[in-house]
Amino acid sequence: MSGLDATTFDALVEQAASLLPRLEERGLTLATCESLTGGLLAAVLTSVPGASRVYRGSVVTYASDLKASLVGVDAEHIAEHGVINPETAAQMALGARELLGTSLALACTGVAGPEPQDGQPPGTVWVALAGPNKGQVRVEHLPLDGDRTQIRCDTCGALLDAVHELLGNSTGESGT
Repeated sequence: MSGLDATTFDALVEQAASLLPRLEERGLTLATCESLTGGLLAAVLTSVPGASRVYRGSVVTYASDLKASLVGVDAEHIAEHGVINPETAAQMALGARELLGTSLALACTGVAGPEPQDGQPPGTVWVALAGPNKGQVRVEHLPLDGDRTQIRCDTCGALLDAVHELLGNSTGESGT
């Protein structure tokens, strides 16, 4: 397992730095609900000076039961389907937006590896963006390759890209 190198982290921070002023210009605020990234996206966002003008905070729901108790993912859904699926990602994003009182919320659930989880192989990731309209949520499946660190970084990059796309402009993609 390789560690996160400064170049990769800095590329993600650059991607976030190009996003946050765009959110501020539109009067939007952002929250995150992270599982497989374990707070990495929050670290990226808060590395940008002035992030607090739009970024309200994060909930790291690494354990399955926390997805239900903290952000309101349906416990019966978790019991029946596990947490690596689009519905869980959507509920995480909607719950984080509500809990943290923001315009937008990003969420991710998946398997960083190296072992499978809920019958899903490493690299199976679902990301969600809850938009500013009640009930508005976009979910995307990311079939990622690489080691644990690469999967986590690619997930963060994809989430930042999703907000860029929502705002209707090029992504500032990090290429991680």
